[in-house]
Amino acid sequence: METTIPDVIRTVPLQYYVFFATALFAIGVIGVLTRRNAIIIFMCVELMLNAVNVLLTAFSAYRADPNGQVFVFFIMAVAAAEVAVGLGIIVMIYRNFQNTDVNLLSRLKW
Repeated sequence: METTIPDVIRTVPLQYYVFFATALFAIGVIGVLTRRNAIIIFMCVELMLNAVNVLLTAFSAYRADPNGQVFVFFIMAVAAAEVAVGLGIIVMIYRNFQNTDVNLLSRLKW
């Protein structure tokens, strides 16, 4: 049985997916490097994970190989666990300091 590329993937060139994922990843990196709010940094990390998911899904569909989609499933599971743990930590930091500025977290060292 011959595997074929779906029509949607055939109409949109693979380069468009690469450019889109690169833009998402770049926005995420810029957000992590320039922002000081922990919630914004957290959202930018999630944006970078989603950029990787877009690329893995596009390459997986383009090559008609489900391995990339399996990796996407595991990345989404890790991202869900990260959200559960990370948001819990951010909420506790906000309760203690009334702020989510990462520069103020140096107080946690003592």
